[in-house]
Amino acid sequence: MPLSGREQSHAIPIRRSLLQGWLAASATGISGISVGMFAPILRAQPIKRDITPSCGTDDEPTRSSTEGPFYSKQPPEKSDFRADADGDPVTLIGFVLTRDCQPVSGAIVDLWHANRDGEYDNRGFLLRGYQKTDAKGRYFFETIRPAEYGSRTPHYHVKLRNGDDRVLTTQLYFPGEARNERDFLFNPALLMDVQKASDGDIARFDFILS
Repeated sequence: MPLSGREQSHAIPIRRSLLQGWLAASATGISGISVGMFAPILRAQPIKRDITPSCGTDDEPTRSSTEGPFYSKQPPEKSDFRADADGDPVTLIGFVLTRDCQPVSGAIVDLWHANRDGEYDNRGFLLRGYQKTDAKGRYFFETIRPAEYGSRTPHYHVKLRNGDDRVLTTQLYFPGEARNERDFLFNPALLMDVQKASDGDIARFDFILS
């Protein structure tokens, strides 16, 4: 029997509740939260994800990708992009980890992306900013879902710096997008793990540094 509208609304978890579960997690429990992003809430079993890479001796570091033409230097330190532009809400979360699953604290996670019309702010810093990972290696952005444009599927741009000269530049993708396979830069190793909440999507990607 199909669920009623009220039953469906209760069946979809509230984003705030899911985030509380994630904030209670730590990198030492990474394998236990790998399939369901929010094991304290969803009681996920400790098995390895097939989409978003986990850390471990058999896993490669996160794949790099092109920076693209729209990067702006010296973005502001901020994690909330919601005031910058209207759009479908997305909370982007994850860990920055070493290959042996140790959290990387103080890593700079620099995020920028297009708006819901597929346009970038190239004069200012709308939908652009960075934050540093906390002691557990976590990062957290409140933002929106970018639109496709030209030949590009929806994506986020990210740069990671870890206190030395090495910089990881990459792009993150949404699963199930029709344009993914037609995008010449798309890489399935860079798919985010996206879950629906009643008040917006939650996307997770764990960065594994070399």
